[in-house]
Amino acid sequence: MNWSDEGIILSVRPHGETAAVVELFTRTHGRHTGLVHGGRSRKHRPTLQTGNHVDATWKGRLAEQLGHMSLELRTGYAATAMDDAEALAGLMSLTALARLLPERDPHPNLYEITLFVLGFLDDPSVWPALLVRWELALLTDLGFGLDLEECAATGSNDALIYVSPKSGRAVSASAGEPYRDKLLALPGFLLKGRRSGAGVTDADVMNGMKLSRFFLEQRVLAPRGLVVPEPRVRLEAMLDRR
Repeated sequence: MNWSDEGIILSVRPHGETAAVVELFTRTHGRHTGLVHGGRSRKHRPTLQTGNHVDATWKGRLAEQLGHMSLELRTGYAATAMDDAEALAGLMSLTALARLLPERDPHPNLYEITLFVLGFLDDPSVWPALLVRWELALLTDLGFGLDLEECAATGSNDALIYVSPKSGRAVSASAGEPYRDKLLALPGFLLKGRRSGAGVTDADVMNGMKLSRFFLEQRVLAPRGLVVPEPRVRLEAMLDRR
C-alpha cells in the first residue's frame, strides 16, 4: 500500500542511529507518521523541521503499519520563523496542538487554515489573531466548536462581547452585565464578518487566546488527562509581555 500527499511536519523524533520517525498533518490522510531512512543526516535535516510544508510519499505493506516515508520540501516555514522568537513560539504551539487530532482522520478545512496561518508568520501584526482563529477551528473539528453568531439569552447578534464558559455561546453586553465576572471576553475580530487584521489590538489577541485556551483545557485536554502544551503556554506568556 502506498500514497502521496502534502503535509505539515508536526514532530520529528530519532529512531535508531540514522533514521527518524516523522509525524505529519496531511491534506487528505490526516495526522500520519512514517519512518524516514537517513532522517537524521545533514542532507535531510533542513527538510525535517517542525512546521515545514512538504510533499510526502508513504509506503507500507499494511495500512496500520508505521510505514516508510520520503519527503521533499515545499516551503520552509521553520526557517521563516527562526529569526523571530514569537513567530517560532506560534509555530511550535500550532504544531503541538495539531497533534490532538485523531490519527489518520482527514481534516481538509483545518489543513487549509493551517497553511494560511503559516503563510503569515512573517507578519507579526496578523498571525497572532489568525492563530486564535485556528485554535477555534481546531475546537470545531474536534467536535467542540463555539457558537458566536447570536446571544444565548436573547437570540440577537448585537453587542456580542461575552462567551458563556458553560455553553460556549456568545452573550450580549446587556444580557451578560449581571454575570460579567463569570463570563469570558469575546474580542470583536472573532465575530462573523470581521477580519483578523487591522484594528486588532494586543488586548484583543490576549482575550482570544484566553478564550480558546479555556475551552481547549476544559473540553479537550482535561478529559484526556492532558495539560496545555508547553509551547502554547510559552506563546501566551510572550504575547502577554508585548
